[in-house]
Amino acid sequence: MLKLAAIDIGSNAIRIQLTRVTLYQGNITFKRLEYVRFPLRLGQDVFTTGRISEQSKIKFLKLMQAFKILIDLYEVDDYMGCATSAMREAENGRYLIDQVKAELDLEIDIIDGNKEAYMINKAIFPYMDEKAYLHIDVGGGSTEFNFYQNNEKLLSRSFRIGSVRHLETDSSHHMWDEMRNWIEQKVIKKSVKIHAIGTGGNINKVKDLARKKAGKPISLNKVKEIQKYIKGFDMEERINKLQLNPDRADVIIPALDIYINAMAWSKSPSIIVPDSGLKDGIMQVLFERNKEILK
Repeated sequence: MLKLAAIDIGSNAIRIQLTRVTLYQGNITFKRLEYVRFPLRLGQDVFTTGRISEQSKIKFLKLMQAFKILIDLYEVDDYMGCATSAMREAENGRYLIDQVKAELDLEIDIIDGNKEAYMINKAIFPYMDEKAYLHIDVGGGSTEFNFYQNNEKLLSRSFRIGSVRHLETDSSHHMWDEMRNWIEQKVIKKSVKIHAIGTGGNINKVKDLARKKAGKPISLNKVKEIQKYIKGFDMEERINKLQLNPDRADVIIPALDIYINAMAWSKSPSIIVPDSGLKDGIMQVLFERNKEILK
C-alpha cells in the first residue's frame, strides 16, 4: 500500500487530494481517500495589486495547516505541493511559501508554466492517440497550450491570461493576439486536422452540463451554446439553479472565451474533456517516483 497527497495552489482555488495506491494480484488500483477544494482566490489580490493581501495570507496559512494535519493523520508516504501563476507573480509569494516551510514543515514548490504543463500532460496522455491534439489548459492566471502529434509533444507555450486575470484586469488584450498568432502560425501548419483536448475546472463544468462522460468529445457549437445558456442567468441563479460554486459562477464565462477562441483558431470542431488537472498530474509524478515501494 502507498499513500500519496497532491496539493494544487491555483489562482482561483486551492486543492488537496489524498490517494491510496495498492498492488493486488498484479493490478494497481488508485483509491481517492480525501479531496478538499477551498475557494481562496489569490489571483484577485495578485492580478490587481501585485501582492497577496494580509487577509488572504491568514487564510492561506490556516489552510496549509489543515492540509498538513490531513497529511499527518493519513500517514502519507509522499506528497507534493505546487503553486502556479498567482503565487509566482506575487511580490510576497516566496516569503509566504518560506513561512509555510518554517512554521509547518510543509514543502511547496512555485512552478513555472512549463512545469505546470508537464504535470498536467501526465494526466491526459491516456486520452490521446497518434492524432494531432491541441491541449488547452485554462487556469485562473495563465493558459497553457501544448501541441501533440504521434504521442509526442512538439510545441508548448504559456500565456499570462486566465479566468480570474481576464475578469479582474483589462491588461490582457494583447494576449489574445499573441495566442491567436501562435496557434495560426505554429500549430495549424503542423497538421491538416487538429483535435482539442481541454483541462481546467470550467471546461469540466461544461462537460457536466453537456452530460458527457470524461474523454467524450463536445462540439464547439455545444460549448458556445452552454456559454450562452450560462450567460442567461445572474450570479445568484448560477449558484442556486446551475449549482455552480460562487467562485466558479463569475469566472466561467471569461474562461470559456479562451477555450472557444482557441478551438476556433485551431479549427477544432470539438473538444475532449478528460476531467483531469494539475492535481492528477502531480499524483502521477508521485506514483512514478514511489512505485518501487509496491513491489
